[in-house]
Amino acid sequence: MSRRKERGSAMLVTMIIIAALLGGAAVLASMQVSSSRSTELTRNGLAALYCAEAGLSAARPFISANYGNWDAALLANCTDDGNCNTVIQPTWLDNSQFSHDLEADGVDDFVVSVKDNDDETIPVGSDDTDDKVFLVARCTKYPDSPRVVEELIHYKPATNPYACQGGGVNGAGNDNDQVGIDCSGN
Repeated sequence: MSRRKERGSAMLVTMIIIAALLGGAAVLASMQVSSSRSTELTRNGLAALYCAEAGLSAARPFISANYGNWDAALLANCTDDGNCNTVIQPTWLDNSQFSHDLEADGVDDFVVSVKDNDDETIPVGSDDTDDKVFLVARCTKYPDSPRVVEELIHYKPATNPYACQGGGVNGAGNDNDQVGIDCSGN
């Protein structure tokens, strides 16, 4: 007769144990999903960084070849209110000049532009006075992990190598030197 009073207690204990196991399984599944998402973001962030660096590498030859267009590109980045921090891709760096598609799927993976290095003593717009600009590459392939890489580019035109062969220190040691030519390499 005492068994009838305990009727259902085993089922209650079983339900509590099953609920605890289900709760633990839910926590473990949540932790695994979170870990997988974190790993994916890290992997995409690294891939986006490599994508942006590939954009810099692809654009380097076009930067020096278009030195005469730097000022126009820098002025195009300025808005009417004088803000010159916008970054717009000039036409001489667009995908008609070189491929912006890394895996040949027909979609551009990065955008390349130039930005002023703020070399003016009195900011009166944006132009280049010291032959240095930032080359900026932004990866657009991974929107969840955007990466932007900047590189300072210094344009240094080639000099006449024969003009600096006058001898002596910095080409100024004998009668062969030419006045007005900087042979120091700076």
